[in-house]
Amino acid sequence: MSLVGLSGVLAWCAVTSPSRIIPHRTPLTRLEKTLGRGPAHISEFSPGSQPLALPKCGNVRPPEALLTPDPLLQVQDDLHVRVSFIVGSDGQVHGAFILDSGGAKEDQIVLHAVRFWRYRPALCNGVPTDSEALVRFSVR
Repeated sequence: MSLVGLSGVLAWCAVTSPSRIIPHRTPLTRLEKTLGRGPAHISEFSPGSQPLALPKCGNVRPPEALLTPDPLLQVQDDLHVRVSFIVGSDGQVHGAFILDSGGAKEDQIVLHAVRFWRYRPALCNGVPTDSEALVRFSVR
């Protein structure tokens, strides 16, 4: 039984030998330098509207940000991107889209980051509800 296990380990070592490892195309030191260029807390959140529930809300609490990591942008010039989205009653971002573009690549990076944001949902009379939000990213 141990001979079978040993032959399996030897077969695995032969497959993962150093000569078969594919090197990373971009050196990590270069990637580390690009990370230091743009990330800063660059977002400015503002609720876009009252909660989207049909009945009128007497007691309204806007959504609260729980997890909003900044996008990792590689910016040489000024950048201004505005994004609109719905903060769902589940606290997740839904239907994010660009209102003011900063360029195709930058827009995709911003949208990718925003889709992973999490919120404590807006409350309408104590009940979680959907709400519209606007976020403006600017780097100078």
